Parts: sequence; C-alpha cells; structure tokens
Amino acid sequence: MTRAGDATHTAPETGRATAQRRILTVLVLAQLLAGAGLAAGITVGALLAEDLLGGPGLSGLPSGLFTGGSALAAIAVGKLSQARGRRPGLAAGFVVGALGALGIVAATALESLPLLFASFVIYGSGTATNLQARYAGADLATDATRARSLSYVLLGTTAGAVAGPNLVGPTGVVAEALGLAPLAGPFLLAAAAYGGAALVISLLLRPDPLLEARRMEIAAAEAALTSSSSSSTPSPSPSPSPAAEAAATAADSERHAVAPVPTRIWTADVITGVVVMALTQFVMVGLMTMTPVHMRAHDHTVTVVGVVISLHVAAMFLPAPLSGLLVDKFGTRAVAVSAGLVLLAAGGLAALAPPQSTALVALALILLGLGWSLGLVAGTTVLTTSVPTTVRASVQGQADVAVALSGAAGGLLSGLVFAWIDFRGLGFTLAALSLVVVAAVRPRTARRTVAPASTV
Repeated sequence: MTRAGDATHTAPETGRATAQRRILTVLVLAQLLAGAGLAAGITVGALLAEDLLGGPGLSGLPSGLFTGGSALAAIAVGKLSQARGRRPGLAAGFVVGALGALGIVAATALESLPLLFASFVIYGSGTATNLQARYAGADLATDATRARSLSYVLLGTTAGAVAGPNLVGPTGVVAEALGLAPLAGPFLLAAAAYGGAALVISLLLRPDPLLEARRMEIAAAEAALTSSSSSSTPSPSPSPSPAAEAAATAADSERHAVAPVPTRIWTADVITGVVVMALTQFVMVGLMTMTPVHMRAHDHTVTVVGVVISLHVAAMFLPAPLSGLLVDKFGTRAVAVSAGLVLLAAGGLAALAPPQSTALVALALILLGLGWSLGLVAGTTVLTTSVPTTVRASVQGQADVAVALSGAAGGLLSGLVFAWIDFRGLGFTLAALSLVVVAAVRPRTARRTVAPASTV
C-alpha cells in the first residue's frame, strides 16, 4: 500500500506550499488596503494636532497616542491570535482601527480634543495589526525562506502606504464637501481602508496560517511516534498498538497545546531581536513625525510634504524583499548592524540638509525607511524562528508592545526635542541613538552553531 505511505510524506509538503502561496496572496491583498490607512496618521497627524493645539510643541502627541494605542492592540491581537488563530485576531484589529479613524473624523467636526486623543489611541489598532500581519506570512514558511516570506507581506503595504500621502489633497476636497476640515479627509480614507482589510482577512484567509502550522506539527509528531512504534514491532497487529493509542491521545490533547512550553522563551537572541526592532522604531518615528512640521515651517506645501512622506513609506516597505533576502543569506546579525548604520546616516543627513532642499530631506527620509526595513525584518525573523508555535503569537504580540511603546516615546519626545533644540538637534540626537543598535548586536564571545537566520 505505497499510496498511503506516499500521501503521508508528500501530501503535507505539497499542501504546505499551496497553503503558503494562498496565505501570502491574501495577506498582500489585505496589506494593499491597510497601507492606505496607515499612511493617514503618518502624514497629517502632527499637522492636525498643530492646528488644533496652536503650536508645534505637542504636535508629536498624535503619533505618540496612536503608537501607544498600537501597543495595547498588539497585546490583544496577539492573545486573540494565540487562542483563536490569525484570522480573527487580524480582522478584529483592523475593525478597531477603522473605528478609531471614524472617531478622529468626528473629533475634528466637533473640535473635541478629548475625543481626538482617545480616537488616536483606538486608531493605533490598525497600525499594530498592519505589523502583526507579517508574522502570519512566516508561520508556514520554511527556514530557508522565512525572512523573504514575511518581507512579501511588508511589501504589500507599499502601494496603499505610498498612495495614501498623495491623496491628502483629494481626500481633503472630499472632506470639505462634507463640511469637515480638510485634514480629516485622510482619516475617511483610513476608515474605508482598514474596513476593507478586515473584510479580506475574514473572508479569504483560509487556512488559518498559525492553526495550520500547529496542525502540521501535530501530524509530524504523530508520524514520528507511529514510525518509531512500527520499527520496534516485529509483525503487524490487527488492533491498534498501545503506542499508537498513546500517540492519538497525545495528538488530541496537543490540539490545545501543541508542545510543552519551553522553560526559557526570552533567550538572549529573542531579547536582542526585540531591542533592535524597538530602537529602529524609536528613531524612525521620532524623525518621521517632525519632518512634516519642519517642512511646513519652511514654506513647503502640504502636497510636497505628502510626496516626501510617500517616498519615506515606500522606502520602509518596498525594499522588504531585499531585506529578507539579505537576512536569509547573511544572517540577522549582519543585517541588524547595517540597519543601525543606515539610520545613523539618515539622522545625520536630516540634521545637515538645508531646510529648503526638498531633495536632501527626501533622501534622509528614504534612508530612514530603509534602515527601519532592515531592522524590522531582522528582528522579526528571530522571533518567528526562535519561538515555538505554542507561544509564538503571544510572544510576538508582547514584542510588538515593546516596539509600539518605543515608537510612542519617539513620537512624544520628538516634538519636545524639536521645540527645544530645533530639527537639526533632533536629527543629531537620533543619529547618535542609532549607534546603540550597532552596539546591541555586536558579536558575542560565546559562539554557537546555529542557522544564520536564527541568530542576532
């Protein structure tokens, strides 16, 4: 009966590849929509706060609020995904983000600062979910392609995120036609974009990647136990052997807990991966948040600001496959160090660029996006490779909390530093902080024999 045996060994691999292709296609489609929702807060959040608050000192507050909100959402999305799967977790996160965007629109109409700030916190759920989707792209990937798989999901964000800032003008016209402030327009787009992403995930993300990865782990464990019991039995038995019954019982219980939780989850590699992501997020959010305020203060139009932010967002997500390829080829340590050096160059160029030079400011923001991409892909690969499926989603959610809180701190502090020592001082400060990324991943004396992509 070789057919049954062949199915046991070949069907799982064939099914895994087919499921992975479908999952990546659906995730990229959802991210195309979600990217537009993400871009709204990046582009006009600080400008909206500056208008309502009457000055730039607290213009970084919206960025801090929605990145802080994304920290709370990362916990919720991670726990829901761990318990129910990626599909309900991601769909719920996008729905909440859409509600937050509608709340911002309502707050501008009512000129209510409390509602505005509360809505920015809720809006952060979309940002958190947009980032959590990358983990879903890696759940069923092989070790050799994991970094590239998650990078394709990040790449999917590009179209919407690049188009979003360039739609500030058209959406502003729509908002004015509805009797709203022009800067509320991008958040109307965000509500529709996040809602559409939630619909795509709910209807099309099948099979659920995390649940499918667990099922395959169970199947592999059952196959190993069955093979072991068969090799130790001299002749076939018409009734199930005790080992087979034990394997079936174990498999049934493992549907709720795939494998024993390891005694130590937060290894040095995992912690370093989180530190790299958190620091790159802090530097990126800090510089990105105040660039629109800096440019408008030097008479750049909102349209020009939108183009610069579009280039920045494109540099965040468009090079993601290259970042993944570099991680798979050279390992996460080398790519994380490269991220720190690119961020250093971005901060230095932003500080030294003449304020009237759109080209140099744009180049600084492009480097900022590239450095973020390198750091995020390197750190994410560690979290996916080093953490078992039994606790993977919850640990990833906790890691994204650290990343989101770091971004919130960067957004909040950037406005204060900008008001205190100007944009040049902010650029130099963040450039110096980028060196900490390099220091965090310096080679350790204790060498271990592991696959390059699993070590930071």
